[in-house]
Amino acid sequence: MEQEEEMWLQRKVRGFTERGGHLQRITFTIQPFHRNAYGRHSSLQYLLTLTCLMKEGRKFYLEEGMYKGTAAFFGEDLIKQNIQTETALETDARMSSDFVEKEEEEREPFTYNRREAVRYAERWWNSYNPAYKHFDVDCTNYISQCLRAGGAPMWGAPNRSKGWWYSGNTWSYSWAVAHALRWYLSGSRRGLTASEVSSADQLSLGDVICYDFQGNGRFDHNTIVVKKNSDGMPLVNAHTSNSRHRYWAYEDSTAYTPNIQYKFFHIDG
Repeated sequence: MEQEEEMWLQRKVRGFTERGGHLQRITFTIQPFHRNAYGRHSSLQYLLTLTCLMKEGRKFYLEEGMYKGTAAFFGEDLIKQNIQTETALETDARMSSDFVEKEEEEREPFTYNRREAVRYAERWWNSYNPAYKHFDVDCTNYISQCLRAGGAPMWGAPNRSKGWWYSGNTWSYSWAVAHALRWYLSGSRRGLTASEVSSADQLSLGDVICYDFQGNGRFDHNTIVVKKNSDGMPLVNAHTSNSRHRYWAYEDSTAYTPNIQYKFFHIDG
């Protein structure tokens, strides 16, 4: 806990305490998956599986996550290690609202089954539905699948810059790109629609949070609300760094900066 590389874990534990929770148990496992060696120098890539048992009032819940780590050794001595929970996008390229074409017409009502969306999010939080492509950066693809499982209607195919859809070996930008989904949700009036709210506590189960870690106008990440804590604040699931029942603010993320910006979307229906 003294190492600078583990500040994310310090922030996680401190956040539990500041919210009035009690960390009952924290456990982890390390699963190596790749090793390089040159002379006495070697490096190891691994998956860190972290489980936190929390108690808030009379409620218990588990937060779970899988994060990629690297460790460098000289002989048997550990000389450096690093864990990444999330990574902000490297490019500063901007996408305007014109990146996703939207119909300027009155919203068409649809029935959004929040229970099914959350059920899907819980079923696939740490695995991948073979009916869909698995992306290296999978957060938005996963959220789109959850929304679809809740009955959100697709439209716009085969134009990738139009609407929100997935079909066979192709899909809209808004289905799989974090920044594109953020723009789509902020004004779509056809198919999947949403209303932006001002704070996280206004969200319901099955709603979506978008994250701009660096505050530069480029949104990097999306999550889905699957549970509320004892204060009524969202706990979220996500992919890329697969995690479950994580506190919505992501202050424990390795991509977190004080400039972080959020967008909160209540799915219509």
